[in-house]
Amino acid sequence: MRTQEITVNLGPQHPSTHGVFRLVIHLDGEVATGGTSVLGYLHRGLEKLAESRTYPQFIPYTDRLDYLASMSNNLAYVQTVEKLMGIEVPERAEYLRVIFAELQRIASHMVGVGTFVMDLGAVTAVFYPFIHREKILDLFSMTCGGRLTYNYMRIGGLSHDIPEEFLPKLQEFLDYMRTALEEYHQLVTGNEIFLARTKGVGVITKEMAMSYGLSGPNVRASGVCYDVRKAHPYGIYDRFNFNVPVFESGDTFDRYMVRMIEMEESVKIIRQAIKDLPEGPVLGKVPKLIKPPAGEVYHSIENPKGELGFYIVSDGSPKPYRLHIRRPSFVNLGVLEEIIKGWKVADVIAILASLDIVLGEVDG
Repeated sequence: MRTQEITVNLGPQHPSTHGVFRLVIHLDGEVATGGTSVLGYLHRGLEKLAESRTYPQFIPYTDRLDYLASMSNNLAYVQTVEKLMGIEVPERAEYLRVIFAELQRIASHMVGVGTFVMDLGAVTAVFYPFIHREKILDLFSMTCGGRLTYNYMRIGGLSHDIPEEFLPKLQEFLDYMRTALEEYHQLVTGNEIFLARTKGVGVITKEMAMSYGLSGPNVRASGVCYDVRKAHPYGIYDRFNFNVPVFESGDTFDRYMVRMIEMEESVKIIRQAIKDLPEGPVLGKVPKLIKPPAGEVYHSIENPKGELGFYIVSDGSPKPYRLHIRRPSFVNLGVLEEIIKGWKVADVIAILASLDIVLGEVDG
């Protein structure tokens, strides 16, 4: 028997909407029949702001996109400008960039899996990854003084070198990570309630994932082996040996598992980078006035949430004529309205959490 359909606002104040996301959901009883995503509550107009900032001045603004992956945002932007200008980056800076980008991937995934499990009701489980993430934030803090937004990358390299105590502390963290991930697997991955809430829920088929342009863990959980680090290697990623985890079912459980395994692979990459880390400068030869030649460029990296890309049009002045950001959280969110149909409200929360969006990147 069909009940009267009602419309409910899920968010923007609801804690499970991860900030300021609003989902207007249509319900038949407790079952979702459809929904409409409403965005823009955190819109800062970053793309327009870029037009009135010099190229170096815009670096701190990139921190505010996916504010749980600020190092990666910095990296994607400065590499785009370097590509436009043909600037060479010193070897030491390239290796340190990889180390910081992979540390950032681990930190982002820790928040992703922790808040995901918390949204399912397992409050205790959120504290474990946050404790582990704290060690990464300590490494960032000792390097650049920041714990959330960093402004550490520079066009041509890095703002400064790592402190003397950084590498020993990093080694300690990498050794600790094996135990930390095993502990989390024991606590969450095999939990029968967690499996019942995630297996077969919110399935994104391979065809659906590709048609919606998904990227990152969300597309790899649906059987698509696409990782920018492998498909279009940037920086020095072609020097590292690592695997790209791919699952087939495309449900909320597989999206969780991809992130868990990616943390292990990031540890593997960082160990290789430490082993081969050369001495030398961390900032290349860059003109005092950053003034790219007239032209256009697009460059993307594998952000923790997916493919983060910057498209810049230069008119030869010290400021971008036009800047556009391909924001993976925004693109990945597009599939939500389709995959929530037929699921109960509690499952809709789980599905949204498994996409691992950050509203700073959705709204831009």
